[in-house]
This record gives sequence, structure tokens and C-alpha cells, in this order.
Amino acid sequence: MKQAVIKLSGLLIMTLISVLPMHAQVGITAVPFLQIEPDSRAGGMGNTGVAIADDASAIFWNPAGLGFQTSNQVSLTHANWLPAFNADLYYDYLSGTMYVENVGTFGGHITYLNLGEQVRMDETGLDRGRFSSFEISAGISYGKNLSDNFALGTGIRFVYSSLADGSVGGQDINPGSSIGVDLGALYRTDPFLVGTREATFSLGLNLANVGPRMQYTDNSQKDPLPATLRFGLAYKMDLDHRGINTLTFSNDITKIMARSERVERANGDVSFESMSTLKALYRSWGSYERFDGQQNLTVGFIDQLMFGFGLEYWYDQLFALRAGYYYEHPDNGNREFLTLGAGLRYNIFGFDFSYLVTLEDDHPLANTLRLSVSVKF
Repeated sequence: MKQAVIKLSGLLIMTLISVLPMHAQVGITAVPFLQIEPDSRAGGMGNTGVAIADDASAIFWNPAGLGFQTSNQVSLTHANWLPAFNADLYYDYLSGTMYVENVGTFGGHITYLNLGEQVRMDETGLDRGRFSSFEISAGISYGKNLSDNFALGTGIRFVYSSLADGSVGGQDINPGSSIGVDLGALYRTDPFLVGTREATFSLGLNLANVGPRMQYTDNSQKDPLPATLRFGLAYKMDLDHRGINTLTFSNDITKIMARSERVERANGDVSFESMSTLKALYRSWGSYERFDGQQNLTVGFIDQLMFGFGLEYWYDQLFALRAGYYYEHPDNGNREFLTLGAGLRYNIFGFDFSYLVTLEDDHPLANTLRLSVSVKF
């Protein structure tokens, strides 16, 4: 029974959130809700944003993007999560930025995932009432441009995960909590000419959710945060000489920086336990093995990468159309889908939505719709 509570927590997370299947590399991490893309704009562009990061969602994608922002903004995103389950799950993300002249731009966010109401059962299977499960994080970020073309950023968040309560097999079940740190860098070129039309190119890098492992029970087992390394590029070009019609291409490459390792105890027992985040940062670059129920599989470095591609068309910064594609290797998540989106800007107000089109039937993420509203002042 030693692992009962961990299994309960993992089952609840992975079943209700379904960010990745259990066999994926990220399956060994806690709080995968920290990976849910929080804005409809990037959600419509194949989940890309590391090299764009030009609004309040930069807090998630790349805090260095705050360094290029000189306006204040408040944004709210809402999504009914996993609509195929009809389980009344929802996700909310509130973010805001504030520019301070000669200092830089500060940001703050609150992320909330409602996991609904669960049935509390004892070890004999008797119904012991109900409880609510949820996860929340809140944090602050800061970005500063060191030149006209280069900026650095950082952020810190508090994470709280309440999945269950009571006890299982003599193990007390408690909410888990931790602190995650982000580090980001962003480079943008000056406008240059492609033929007779202006274009810009940018490169972004972000390491997110580096922090202590989380513990849900009174035993010694801990689960790491989903430390995530993202690299992205974006290319924006004018489609006419006046810059009224513009097109942006974006590409993000993502890797989960988590690993488990074989541990041999003094009594001869052997188990696999998650590495600390700092250890995994330099130990998770090679291949790893997993058992798929029939055989051992080796997942190489390239197969561990997640790829997102996006396109965004703007007309006079008033109306946008977006599309994207997202891919993970079958041995490392097996998510593959198309995204669509649109946006409107009127005066200081912005409205965006995105829609996810899965490439397989009965996928838990099918028909996911995100809605975002923002105010810039």
C-alpha cells in the first residue's frame, strides 16, 4: 500500500487533465496543469509563443518578452477542460503587466484548474462522502531589455495542489505545494527588408518550473515539477508596402526536463524514483527506457521533443486569423492535433479564441475551446 496515494494522485491528474498519457516522460511529474497553454492566441498557433511573447501571456511563454513591452495589460482566459468527459472541469488564467520606466516590466498571474467533485472511498469500497479537487498557482515575473534587440526575464510562482484528502493504507493524504522558477531570454532583430517589404526575426529560450519536488503523503516519495525547456523562433513579414497585412510564422520545440532513476536499497529492494529537478537538468539529455506493457522501448532524444508550428495573419492590427499544428512522438505523449483561432482588437480591448482539432476519434482534448479577453492601457 505504500504507493497507493501516489497512484491515486497520479491517476486523478492524468485521467482528468490528460495532458499526456501515463507512459510519456512527463508521467513522472506532478502538477502537469502548469503546462497547459494559457492564452487563446498561442492556442490557435499550435501552442507556440516563446519567440513572440509580446503580451501578458509572456509570463508563461517567456518572461524576457516583458522587457520589450512598455504598456500595461490585463488578460483573462477561460476554457472548459476536457469537454469530451462532460465532467465540469475548467481552467482559468488571469495575468497582468505593468511597465515602470527605466526599471522594466513586471507581470503577475493566477492559474486555476478545477478538477471537480470526487467520491471519497475507504479501502473496503464504501462511500465516505465527497470532496473537491483543484490546483492553483500564483506568481510574479520581471523582464528587462538590455539593448534594443535583447532582453532577459525571470519569474517565480507558488504552486498548490489539492487532489484528495483523508488517508489510504495508513498514509495521510495532504495537499502538495512547491515553488517554481522561470528563466528566459529573447532576441529580436531590427526590421530588415525582404525585397521591398519589412520583416523581423526573433529567437526565444525559456526554462520554466525549476523547483523542489512535491510531496502528497507522509512517506518519503516526492514528485518533481514539470520543468520545461522551450526554444522558439518567429518570423514576421509585411505582405504589402504599408504594413497593413502581416504574416507571422512561429515554431516552438519543447522538452520535459524530468527523469527517474534506479535506486537500490540496503535491504536489496529496487525501485525507480524521480530525480531532483536540478539533477534532471543535466541527466535528461540522453535516451531513456520505458515498458509499454509488452516490451522495453528506448526513447531517443529527438523522440522526446514536442513540436509546435503556427501561422498568424493580421489585417491592420484589427483582425487576426490563426492556424497551427502540434506533434509529439507516439512513445512520448502521442498528442497530434491542428489548431484554429481568430482575434479582434478594438481600441484598448482584445478578444481571442482558439479551437483544437484532434486527429483521432474520442481524444480527451477534442473540441477544446479557449476564450480570452484583454485590456491594454
